[in-house]
Amino acid sequence: MSKLSLTPIQQRRLRNFRANRRGFWSLWVFLALFGLSLAAELIANDAPLVVSYQDTLYFPVVESVPEETFGGFLPTEADYRDPFIADSIEADGWIVWPPIRFSYDTINYDLEVPSPAPPSLENWLGTDDQGRDVAARVIYGFRISVLFGLTLTIASCIVGVAVGAIQGYYGGKIDLLGQRFIEVWSGLPVLYLLIILSSIVQPNFWWLLGIMLLFSWMGLVDVVRAEFLRARNFEYVKAARALGLDNRKIMFRHILPNAMVATLTFLPFILTGAITGLTSLDFLGFGLPSGSPSLGELIAQGKANLHAPWLGMSAFVSLSVMLTLLVFVGEAVRDAFDPRKS
Repeated sequence: MSKLSLTPIQQRRLRNFRANRRGFWSLWVFLALFGLSLAAELIANDAPLVVSYQDTLYFPVVESVPEETFGGFLPTEADYRDPFIADSIEADGWIVWPPIRFSYDTINYDLEVPSPAPPSLENWLGTDDQGRDVAARVIYGFRISVLFGLTLTIASCIVGVAVGAIQGYYGGKIDLLGQRFIEVWSGLPVLYLLIILSSIVQPNFWWLLGIMLLFSWMGLVDVVRAEFLRARNFEYVKAARALGLDNRKIMFRHILPNAMVATLTFLPFILTGAITGLTSLDFLGFGLPSGSPSLGELIAQGKANLHAPWLGMSAFVSLSVMLTLLVFVGEAVRDAFDPRKS
């Protein structure tokens, strides 16, 4: 979008965002890391990217090729790390591997030392206590953490904005009862409830998302409610009522765009809270199913294996970089929407 298509206010906000160099470059670094994690299957995988066998191309990274295709005996998917299959392919073709020849759940059975093994040319960040490649698990864990945080942030924004808009616009008993409910709901011990609910059923991505959404939406209610309480008596709102517009159109077409200015500044910090919440549950063992790529589980392994410092350091550096970049982006967004900055 060119500058000519932006309003003067939007141009000023964009200039303010770019003026915060730390936040501006943090956004690009974060987008680059997130983009790489979205292509995790092309970076870390136990299946080759391309296989040429008998003048025929196969793409095992996106398709299942049976072992008998390469001279094996089984109709199941080929194990390309099997020396027999690898030698058979290379005798009549070639293989293109990803940079890391392990997926997040691939166990390296050819380690020269017991697991967890230290970093090596084969396992760049070493292996965990089950022989799985740490670098692959960090890449996949980074992706699932960001996707979980983004999904939870968007869902929390929808629920929190809707509740705050209804409370602030209608006021009266609706606002009074809503505030009393939020006071009671926010006073509950969230972490204990998450642990109890996670222990009732086997948690997965969507189950954890629903549980955390029960409490994460409250962070935006006060901001949106205050904006609606302030704006509902403005002249343009009274004029819209006089013209016969219904409440829904007044709320979401006229008042909400002004309320979203304050809301957007909170989104990066809600995202960091969602990521740390998932990491905490995984660390305690109440998060994603066992075996899932998780930075929290990697921290727990580092705590249980103090003689393998590469486990804790890998998770710590990954989380530190991710959260630091998001905080810097949040500061730049705050500056962009600050009316005092010109």
